[in-house]
Amino acid sequence: MTKERLTSLDVFRGFTIFLMTIVNNPGSWSSIYPPLEHAEWHGCTPTDLVFPFFVFIMGTAIPFAMPVKHLDGAVFNKILVRSLRIFCLGFSLAFFGRIHLFGLEGFPLLAIRLIIFFGIAYALLGNFSLKLKTYLVFGILIVLLSLAYSGLEHFEDTRIPGVLQRIGIVYFFTSLLYLKTNLKTQIITAVSILVGYYLLMAFVPVPGVGEANFEKGTNLAAWLDNLLLNGHLWSVSKTWDPEGILSTLPAIATGITGMFIGQILNLSTDKIEIVKKLAIAGIVLLISGLLWNIIFPINKSLWTSSYVLYTGGIATLSLTFLYYIIDVANYKKWAKLFLIWGVNPMIVFYFSGIIPRVMSSIKMQNPEIGGDEIGFQAYIYEYGIVPVFENPLNASLAYALAYALFWSIILWILYKRKLIFKV
Repeated sequence: MTKERLTSLDVFRGFTIFLMTIVNNPGSWSSIYPPLEHAEWHGCTPTDLVFPFFVFIMGTAIPFAMPVKHLDGAVFNKILVRSLRIFCLGFSLAFFGRIHLFGLEGFPLLAIRLIIFFGIAYALLGNFSLKLKTYLVFGILIVLLSLAYSGLEHFEDTRIPGVLQRIGIVYFFTSLLYLKTNLKTQIITAVSILVGYYLLMAFVPVPGVGEANFEKGTNLAAWLDNLLLNGHLWSVSKTWDPEGILSTLPAIATGITGMFIGQILNLSTDKIEIVKKLAIAGIVLLISGLLWNIIFPINKSLWTSSYVLYTGGIATLSLTFLYYIIDVANYKKWAKLFLIWGVNPMIVFYFSGIIPRVMSSIKMQNPEIGGDEIGFQAYIYEYGIVPVFENPLNASLAYALAYALFWSIILWILYKRKLIFKV
């Protein structure tokens, strides 16, 4: 049993995934407007809000998806399977460019890869019985982990952590916490996680490094990532991961924060009173994050406790505004674009990761260099978009917006046909 969907929450989710799509798909990674880039280390740009917003929204949706608190074996299995399906969707993306069969190259190899990944998508997004979902997700997880640790050349450094992987883990723990505890216990749990994480990061010496610190690659979280997931971390850093093990703990607190807000939204009281409570909660979270930033810097890659509170505050205030405009004032026509994005997030998450890989795999003849090839995405950008703009930043942004328009058309078709794909 689930409650009726909250339109403002769907719109908030849609806006977030729309922003994610633009951020993740510039025409050129060397030409990006600063707000569309992550902070170099400490600090927070608009781009650094995207991931915690997703985790927050996922937490907010839990009280709506589970209005009746009841946990038994069947419910536990349903939560576990959904968590693993989300995890495997993200994990599988790391394998796309690594699959090589029978010495195939070019379009035949690309076709094989697409068949495999459409099969994975169908298995993880299909509406099957819970029993079949369980068999499929455990089978896929075992295959992926076996390949990652097989020692085979193409898979030996496959990344295991990731965005969807973290969302799946957070969903599992926050859902169980919601079903088994009251609001007071949930708040105490979140505070304990945030304080405990700060104490670990600020005071526990880092083996092989020395004093505790919050610097890139030498902190306790980086050490634990390298110890337990050596060879399976983010390819850019190699020795630590922005979605690593220890920093997933405060991410759970972000999910709990969203869950707390979801329970306020579910109160049987006047909507204006709900708006007031949400606004107060958002301001308290925001100010608390800014104050904690003085000793524990706001940092996405470390998912610091101040980052949890700061981004949770912004997320709460953003949702409060949308809730008032859409669900209280009933002014919602303007939001249809973001609504169609918000009801089908997993399709965008997964295939928005596949499409760029496919476009890079398709090679075109370079018009400027005879005998040289260029990826299809680069071809479109360099010879279709760049000549139209004098400013390379505008050209790069135009490509991202065109890609978002492409997805908007797809999502509009799915929305009109009432096709909603859930994990």
